[in-house]
Amino acid sequence: MRFFFSFSFSLFFFFFFFFFFSTSALSSSSNHPLDPLTPSEIQKVTSIIQATSSLAKLHNFTFHYVGLDEPDKPELLSWHSHPASRPKPPRRAFVMARAQRKAHEFVIDLDRGSVASHDIYNGIGYPPVSFEEQNAAAALPLSHPPFIESVKKRGLDVALVVCSAYPAAWFGETNAPKRRQTRLLCFYRGETENLYVMPLEGISFLVDLDEMKIIDYADRFVVPVPTSDGTDYRASKQKPPFGPSTKPVKMVQPQGTSLVVQGHTIRWANWNFHLGFDFRAGPVLSLASIYDPEKHKFRNVLYKARVSELFVPYMDPTEEWYYRAYFDAGEYGFGQCTVPLEPQNDCPETAVFMDAYYAGLNGQPVKIENAVCIFERATGHASWRHTELSIPDKVVREVRPETTLVVRSASVIGNYDYIIDWEFKMGGSIKVRVGLSGVVQVKAVDYTHKDQMKEDAYGTILAENTIGVHHDHFLTFYLDLDVDGSDNSFVKMKMQPMRTDGEFPRKSYWTAVEETAKTEADARIALGGSAADLVVTNPNKKTKVGNHHGYRLISGPPAASLLSDDDFPQKRAAFTKHQVWVTPYNRSEQWAAGMYTDQSRGEDTLDVWSRRNREIENKDIVLWYVMGFHHIPCQEDFPIMPTLSGGFELRPTNFFEYNPILKTKPPHLEHQLNNHTALSTGGVFHP
Repeated sequence: MRFFFSFSFSLFFFFFFFFFFSTSALSSSSNHPLDPLTPSEIQKVTSIIQATSSLAKLHNFTFHYVGLDEPDKPELLSWHSHPASRPKPPRRAFVMARAQRKAHEFVIDLDRGSVASHDIYNGIGYPPVSFEEQNAAAALPLSHPPFIESVKKRGLDVALVVCSAYPAAWFGETNAPKRRQTRLLCFYRGETENLYVMPLEGISFLVDLDEMKIIDYADRFVVPVPTSDGTDYRASKQKPPFGPSTKPVKMVQPQGTSLVVQGHTIRWANWNFHLGFDFRAGPVLSLASIYDPEKHKFRNVLYKARVSELFVPYMDPTEEWYYRAYFDAGEYGFGQCTVPLEPQNDCPETAVFMDAYYAGLNGQPVKIENAVCIFERATGHASWRHTELSIPDKVVREVRPETTLVVRSASVIGNYDYIIDWEFKMGGSIKVRVGLSGVVQVKAVDYTHKDQMKEDAYGTILAENTIGVHHDHFLTFYLDLDVDGSDNSFVKMKMQPMRTDGEFPRKSYWTAVEETAKTEADARIALGGSAADLVVTNPNKKTKVGNHHGYRLISGPPAASLLSDDDFPQKRAAFTKHQVWVTPYNRSEQWAAGMYTDQSRGEDTLDVWSRRNREIENKDIVLWYVMGFHHIPCQEDFPIMPTLSGGFELRPTNFFEYNPILKTKPPHLEHQLNNHTALSTGGVFHP
């Protein structure tokens, strides 16, 4: 890393940073208790289980999740606050495996090289489906005689058919034998690589994953396979006339970067946080703190944040479509579906890339190159500005351009691409941006024109014989805010309309009325009703003028599930009826759709936990935010979908004594630092 300061202080900062990083307990690149498991640790976990468990010697023993068994939060925070004097939390791994049609849970003590615990899960639901299983199931139709005959009946070449595995879900079955199942959908490649726009409609499969065999097959009807003309999205396949082009735009940092990456610890401007990775969640942000120059210290903001679940229900209730209501994190593994980012296209050329690892079905590490990129971005916006025109014969203008830090990843689940940005601002905000792209899931039909459609087609006609089916995307975020400490409260600042008493000409106004949520029920909110600011506060800490320190949730446009409460997908995703939930911290409550999501029945979800209506005032609490997209496809979404974006922001509210970036200088001005500034900021915050 290069640091560029004024010449008179360059040597001072060089020695200060050398001392700071060499003595900090966070400086080790592989020694933080929240670091994700390394490839060698994954192999060690597998070796320990194989050496100590007779189950591992069975031919059907498979690994479905191998990840960090995070330390208890109080233990981790105790070490984090006094790393030199407190023992480091033990290094452990949590494993979900299967053998003999049963789910097994292992906790592996990596420090001792032993199995700390082994339990059998006898509840409802299954662990995520691995890529290896999906691929094996998808290959079955190609040697299945009834399917081969169905393909020939359609006048197609079976060599150009590609199939994919999709969750079987649950639809009220109570007496059916317990089978771990998946559905299969098949597509035709034709003359395009955009296979999702050419589905083989009318065909359905059901596969037993444990036995890896087809247990049910049906071919109910034949409709034309949509044409491949004009559906290939590859640049090399495009033909004139071409669209507009622009000249290259490059981001240049002539003085180097302000970003410091040491292992999984990230330092930038006034921010300090840890970046991990999980098979199920993808990127995991932890221990985010921000430097306060007024208090001369880093202050806690966020203990942990990550994607908890994605619920994607489609609105076609017919035989071949009704089960398409996916839980992308719990059924697939959002982290497993992370794809490499492409330098200079996904991320600017100045980005720093991180690889990620997860365990495959055989317990061996699988590498995802360039899984996450981290970069500084000049947004083109002002972080603050003002022009004063009221002073006679004088104009005062001050503008501060905004530069932010972005942590980006992309996951591909079948036809859809999800781009997730965590953006840190020097003013203290954390913005989350979700981008949806990829290929809309389409249905093959007889229709070639909208005028032919006399009944509900459950979507929009996008091209001849092609319906883009209506659907939703609900992303649930786990946000464990620790605003200046773990004991926080959730406050609704309601805008209450008021009438005046007639003393003045005005007839009305509104005032802010604070309402502190006492229990989980008080904090369960469906946005879009009465106006209110939603703030996580620390009731034990106040500013100099008496306001409680807080962080506010600035939500995006509200979108709640429109499915009926008795619909089976909605029973499993009942938490999508509200956008905001607050629960007391519980180490076991991490996944909104439950630990074992595949074929679950909604008995272990955020909605169920919250019904206990526990106390949440002045407690260690977790904020859950459900952001949603109702998607009515349109022709511009075809054959490849322009990125559709949404997001939310966590913004400081009475957290600082004043605007924390008041004293920043425009980057084009030469830095003029003095000894007092250098010493008081600890050499980390760069004004």
